[in-house]
Amino acid sequence: MTLRVNARVSIPDDEIALSASPHGGPGGQHANRSATRVEVRFNVLSSTALSSVQKARLAKALASRISSDGTLRVASGRERSQLQNRRAALARLADLLAEALKTRRPRTPTVPTVSSKRARAESKRRRSGIKRLRQAPEETQ
Repeated sequence: MTLRVNARVSIPDDEIALSASPHGGPGGQHANRSATRVEVRFNVLSSTALSSVQKARLAKALASRISSDGTLRVASGRERSQLQNRRAALARLADLLAEALKTRRPRTPTVPTVSSKRARAESKRRRSGIKRLRQAPEETQ
């Protein structure tokens, strides 16, 4: 079985590492004894499912989330069941990768219109006049 990221990218299971651990926090005996928290690890840089362009795009978009060895980690411990947490973590990994792989349209810089420049200058003049009225009058000698 593979993890489907988008129409073009699927990650084989052997590139995804799963590990379960007890989830900390409140919950009594069930939370203390059962390993329901699931962590998914995927090495972006050594993946065979991604092209070099895709790897570079992921490395740039997810730079704060990828470790120095190229591993992207996603964890889920919200649900009580390990199976539900595994599904949630894999879905979050797929969403992260899909969002990072989207090509963004370059922003075209805009130029302010003459009327907007005029309106901005007029509002600054009005505001400075209000502030000038708040000041104490100057003493003349």
